[in-house]
Amino acid sequence: MFDKILIANRGEIACRIIRSCQRMGIKTVAVYSEADNDSLHVALADEAVCIGPAASAESYLVVEKIIAAAKQTGAQAIHPGFGFLSERAAFVEALDAAGLIFIGPAVWAISAMGDKIESKKLAAKAGVNTVPGHIGEIADAAEAVKISASIGYPVMIKASAGGGGKGMRVARNDEEANEGFRLAQNEARTSFGDDRIFIEKFIEEPRHIEIQILADGQGTTLYLGERECSIQRRHQKVVEEAPSPFIDPETRKAMGEQAVTLAEAVDYRSAGTVEFIVDKHKNFYFLEMNTRLQVEHPVTEFITGLDLVAWMIRVASGEKLTLRQEDVTLTGWSIEARVYAEDPLRNFLPSIGRLVKYREPVAGEKVRIDSGVTEGSEISMYYDPMIAKLVTYGADRAEAIAEMRRALDGYYIRGINHNAAFLTAVMAHPRFAAGRITTNFIAEEFGEGFDGRAMDSALTDRLIAVAALIQHRRELQNTDSKVTQGSVGARQMVVRLDQEAHTVLVRPTATGVEVTFDGLQLRVEGAWLPGEPLFEGHVGTAEVTVQVDARGTGFTLTHDGARVQAQVLRPRVAELAALMPIKEAPDLSKFLLSPMPGLLVSLAVEAGQQIKAGEELAVVEAMKMENVLKAQADGVVAKVAATPGESLSVDQVILEFE
Repeated sequence: MFDKILIANRGEIACRIIRSCQRMGIKTVAVYSEADNDSLHVALADEAVCIGPAASAESYLVVEKIIAAAKQTGAQAIHPGFGFLSERAAFVEALDAAGLIFIGPAVWAISAMGDKIESKKLAAKAGVNTVPGHIGEIADAAEAVKISASIGYPVMIKASAGGGGKGMRVARNDEEANEGFRLAQNEARTSFGDDRIFIEKFIEEPRHIEIQILADGQGTTLYLGERECSIQRRHQKVVEEAPSPFIDPETRKAMGEQAVTLAEAVDYRSAGTVEFIVDKHKNFYFLEMNTRLQVEHPVTEFITGLDLVAWMIRVASGEKLTLRQEDVTLTGWSIEARVYAEDPLRNFLPSIGRLVKYREPVAGEKVRIDSGVTEGSEISMYYDPMIAKLVTYGADRAEAIAEMRRALDGYYIRGINHNAAFLTAVMAHPRFAAGRITTNFIAEEFGEGFDGRAMDSALTDRLIAVAALIQHRRELQNTDSKVTQGSVGARQMVVRLDQEAHTVLVRPTATGVEVTFDGLQLRVEGAWLPGEPLFEGHVGTAEVTVQVDARGTGFTLTHDGARVQAQVLRPRVAELAALMPIKEAPDLSKFLLSPMPGLLVSLAVEAGQQIKAGEELAVVEAMKMENVLKAQADGVVAKVAATPGESLSVDQVILEFE
């Protein structure tokens, strides 16, 4: 077994690998860029080595710097995590030459499976089901259009070296194929240094289901069940679960056996994942093989009880698997939600900045948080926007969902925008609860974007009651008041939630308040005091967590995916407040604003140019993704306010229109 391992990665995955090493008694070495100097993975490791500037191309992707850090610290092996160098055959070759052990598969397997074009050819030869399409390099956009039309729309345009949703576009006509090829090629070149593109048939009503495999390279290859990864946005996974609510034992066995067949065809060793696309009739087709640890591996660990990182380390050190296929059991249900630094209210655009306030839910037997941040950490534009992975477990799917909703309520993040409310809305959606999901779920159910979860009567009632208790406690703490818990009698108040007024009768109790309104009487109990970010208590018999943020004379309440502005006023004050005018938002229709912090890659127009609605105006790159900004209406460009290559802040003016 190894004495010391270097982790060639950052963030939550580096922290997760370090924790497994600590349990195994193995010392760890972290590498970090200048931007990650104060990162959690640096603090957790036994040693840390700075390997260069913030840009990953000058630090985490520089093979020579990784090897030098390993030599400097005496590390015997290197775990790559996911992303960065994890699937670079040249990296493994360099480690071999330097006498270092790569914790992962051999060069041949990485080379064969890392190229999506070659991997599909190999899969077909091995008898694995494959998607119809053009498996070969494509010269230019014109050829892409021709091939797409011959396959039959819709088609999927994909980067051969792609992953994580980058370099991927769906095209439903010639125009989209032309644009999709160009954008996918640009993203592939920027993200992977490889702009080769292939095209395949897009499966309608698809589910993205993957099989986790584990092999020791000494004759034993296992499949560890499946993961449902169909909740995606822009081809980026958002929610994953294990097992799948769609797959039956017979289909699981068939998919698992094909995954094992493919792994054995490339003499696979270590943990890996074979991804399939599955149609509504449970026909499944090979997509790709990821020759590394997957982001969503915790859900498999929850239901199998296996530590995949530990097994990767054991296999790399020469140990054989002690399990047989019949020893693999799937118990209970697990769901993972990716908590991203992004703004769902602005079409999920990236959000960067400092975590001014950061409090994770309480971890335990049913809740796991894989994060690489702490309060005060910086979310940088240089790296992936994922803050953490929130993973829950239950005896069945319903319990795992309920645990996730409770945990999301208790996840307190301030200083940047994040997607926790959106994740709750997904969990609460009837279609998700029923397991009727496809990769189109978000596009179909949130096609107009996300503007917060709609308030139903039960949610409104809970927040009215909590608002009454909060105001009661604020009054008790008012040093200018003679009010005490025992001296206050019942009184009438008006609770305003987003300007909607509700008249309530508030009666103090020994541990909270009793709130009566609309023929309903709710008892609210909890130990909340002014200044605390979370109300944790009961409304009636329900256990409730509500996030509380002071705002002027009122406060913001966040609960179960909903976010409302609340005020609790005396009746006469409420009457006067209702007469106050509401300030109108400024007209910004004459400007093209950068919707996110990022790099202005290109401008397609100039001053004085006439434009048509839908026409491309600019491309802004943020967190390795290119975003095309298009005209919302016909007009004329009056002024160009930014230049290509310029770093933009959010809402910075790019163009002004007449």
